[in-house]
Amino acid sequence: MIEFISVLIGYLCGSIPFGLILTKAAGLGDVRSIGSGNIGATNVLRTGNKRIAALTLLFDGLKGAAPVLLLNYFGETQAGMIAGLAAMIGHLFPIWLGFKGGKGVATNIGVLFGLYWPLGLIFIALWIALAFAFRISSLAGLVTSGLTPLWACLLGRTDLLLPTVLIAIAIWIMHRANIGRLLKGEEPRIDLGKRA
Repeated sequence: MIEFISVLIGYLCGSIPFGLILTKAAGLGDVRSIGSGNIGATNVLRTGNKRIAALTLLFDGLKGAAPVLLLNYFGETQAGMIAGLAAMIGHLFPIWLGFKGGKGVATNIGVLFGLYWPLGLIFIALWIALAFAFRISSLAGLVTSGLTPLWACLLGRTDLLLPTVLIAIAIWIMHRANIGRLLKGEEPRIDLGKRA
């Protein structure tokens, strides 16, 4: 029963499309009609509103952390892991949007903080460093997610090896179009020059 509850709560939390909700509430229209058509913070940034993009990043992270922490509290560590994986699935394939969601980087950060906060801090620090160095959000997310299982092992949390590997695989699959553009040198760079 706890496994079913973990999946249900994790998926429902993860499937909340904050990027879409926040942009519509701010009068910015449907974020799916601009840029990559994605509901994540990077595409929300293309609306020109940094505040809404930051809020999207925050809430997408919280919807990953909340179910993990909740199930850890009422259940056990394994229940939290299941809830975190389900939150990722919910974000990637939300039932409310015809199973077309985001790419999972922000939600993954929240899941990592819920499972073991040092991993979340390392992810953010490395992502920021790579994003500022190369100004390519997808590259930062791909490299950082790919290295997370290694960090988990180095920190002695081998119990997190499987979930972090599964999440990394999911993120890489969802970024397959980005990978193609990266290989061609055509991936858009982060534009920090816009207002708001």
